[in-house]
Amino acid sequence: MQYGAEEPASAGTARSVAMLKAVVDGSTYEAVAADFGITRTAVERRVKHIAARLSREVGIDGLNEGGTAFVWRLRHRREAILAALEQLPPHPVEAANQFGVVSDEEIAQAVHRIRGRSAQPLRDIALFYTLFATGARPLEVARLELQDYLEADGTVRRESELRAEVAITCKSRPLYFASRKLDEALSAYLDQRLVLGQGLGAPSTFRGLDPASRLFLTSTGGPFPITPYGAPGQQRYLCRPILETYRKVFRYAELEGATALSVRRTFVARLYDRGADEDQIGVVLGIGERRAVREQFPRMRPTMARLVQELV
Repeated sequence: MQYGAEEPASAGTARSVAMLKAVVDGSTYEAVAADFGITRTAVERRVKHIAARLSREVGIDGLNEGGTAFVWRLRHRREAILAALEQLPPHPVEAANQFGVVSDEEIAQAVHRIRGRSAQPLRDIALFYTLFATGARPLEVARLELQDYLEADGTVRRESELRAEVAITCKSRPLYFASRKLDEALSAYLDQRLVLGQGLGAPSTFRGLDPASRLFLTSTGGPFPITPYGAPGQQRYLCRPILETYRKVFRYAELEGATALSVRRTFVARLYDRGADEDQIGVVLGIGERRAVREQFPRMRPTMARLVQELV
């Protein structure tokens, strides 16, 4: 089928995704054009468009939206692109509904909606707050263990560590549990786990739960399953169930266009507001270069009109 105005949006997206996959697998624009029966220019346009949309709506680990214009960068981030495609919504998020920095009031409203709509509200509210309070990625959240959050005496580990085996980068970094709202949400969830008998341990330590059990469990009381992907030895993993859980949580919350990446933008924006610099942002997010921090999470600059308002 030739691509044109009559092509359904869902079919058009599927074709663009197929073209992007072919390009990151090493095919040239000319070869893809021959396979799909369209011009080279049309292929290049569609590949760049879907890659930019993927970066904007989901996020490509290690690649910002500007980098999607270069084929060599797309191929270099092949596995990250394939992982991100698993989360791409079937239809584009309208520009008017693009998810931006979330206010405290919007978070409170979102939590109220989650509580009323989720089948597992205590867990889902704790999952929701974890993204906003730590800046961790969904896969990292799925890997967290109870002992990453609690000390043996049951108190919260305020200055914890995202262990190398938990971090997507395979490098440890600081992990801070410094949110009262997250404490309250996790306390309620862990109390529920104790009642349900999910991941029990010695009664006298870790609030009666197994310290090596995952911090968050599925509805059946087991860990979120994590599966490897990519070439052997690449140490790339995906947790589809946690991604699907977060999609549901954002839907319950009625945060239009929300993704884990956009929540990280809120996390970073709040750190900037408190005076953090790119080095500090990089440490807490596991990004080694200041330039990469600036590209992925640019500091929001106020307009001159706002800067000069009420100076005296």
